[in-house]
Amino acid sequence: MERRRPCSRSFKAPWGNARLYEQSASLFQQFVRDQSGSYVIISALLMPVLVGTAGLGTEVGWWYYKHKNMQSAADSGAVSAATAASAGTDLLSEANAVTANYGYANAANNVTVTVNQPPKTGNYTSNPQAIEVIVSQPQQRLLSGLFGSDPVLITARAVALPNSGTGCVLALNASASPAVNVSGSNQLNLIKCNLYSNSSASPSLNVAGSASVSANQVGVVGDVSGASSITATNGVKTHIQPVADPYANVSPPSEPSCDSKKYTINANGKTNSLSPGCYAGSVTVNAGATLNLDPGIYYLDGANLSVAGNATITGNGVTLVFTGSGSNWGTASIGSNATINLTAPTTGSTKGIVMYGDRNMPAGTAFNLTGGSTQNFGGAIYLPKANLSFSGGNGTSTSCTKIIADTLTFTGTSNLQVNCSALGTATIGSQTAQLIE
Repeated sequence: MERRRPCSRSFKAPWGNARLYEQSASLFQQFVRDQSGSYVIISALLMPVLVGTAGLGTEVGWWYYKHKNMQSAADSGAVSAATAASAGTDLLSEANAVTANYGYANAANNVTVTVNQPPKTGNYTSNPQAIEVIVSQPQQRLLSGLFGSDPVLITARAVALPNSGTGCVLALNASASPAVNVSGSNQLNLIKCNLYSNSSASPSLNVAGSASVSANQVGVVGDVSGASSITATNGVKTHIQPVADPYANVSPPSEPSCDSKKYTINANGKTNSLSPGCYAGSVTVNAGATLNLDPGIYYLDGANLSVAGNATITGNGVTLVFTGSGSNWGTASIGSNATINLTAPTTGSTKGIVMYGDRNMPAGTAFNLTGGSTQNFGGAIYLPKANLSFSGGNGTSTSCTKIIADTLTFTGTSNLQVNCSALGTATIGSQTAQLIE
């Protein structure tokens, strides 16, 4: 009997499928572990946010640029308006014209330019001189529209003070105590102009007794004695910076050969004349006499100009230059009630200067110009090394007298005004309006 083998079906292990499973599992695990593709996905997801943020940053940067440019417009507008106020012209028109040059014309493209005097806000609301300029313009939103629909208002503000006016008296000495003295019953009236003293002493300016000073402004490097006797529209300021010598770089031409003759002018019922040139001998004008100076430059080299009370000296386009050497220097002395009418040249190297003192003369060289109300100099009296005693000027609306000396003493009554545009005198003190906010 034949033994039969056990009946069995052919069976194949599913190794092919197992390998497939293993490979699939391995690939899935690799996919899970693989982070390189995540950057692409994350970048894709964040791209709208990144683009939006960059766009919003650009928009904010544009607003910043607009504000910076607008601030420049407001600053310039305020300074120009303050300058216009000093000149008595329309400050609103000036501010509008300046801001328009920056692209901010009032009432155009929703721009608003506002000018307030005094300011409506800030630290100078109580100062009637201060001028505030406000420039504003709404900006339409772009991407920032996601956060609001109203336009963004960009605003810039600036405040300026007008210049304090031109000076008509300047003492150059840096340490004299005082450098400017007004005492007794003397009165100094500076009409619409300023008094400056560069002395750092205490006092730099002395007003004593029943004397008084009236000015647009008083400014001294040091301190003031007798401030209660000073009336100043724009205040008394101490501890200021020294005021620059406006004629520091001006010198007359070289002097010609000198005439050593002494000239004495006596009362003879007629007008006597002198011509420009160099005089080494003194020139004396006695009481009752009249001397006319022809236009030009007169050099007094070691010579004195002496004008007695009730004498007369006149001349248009004249500069008197006081010079010398060693211990021999020219000076001037004008007595009470002398009639003086001298006007500076309007052109040339001594333009605007009616009296010029050599810078090499000893400091404290005495000059006495005390003719009183009949003594009128048209132009600048520039005596940088002189100890000057002065009494004069009538202060009429057409008069122009500026005094620059080492030290100054005012005697009697002096009236100065600086309507000097026709003569072209140099400016004493800054004329630029000051930006303060």
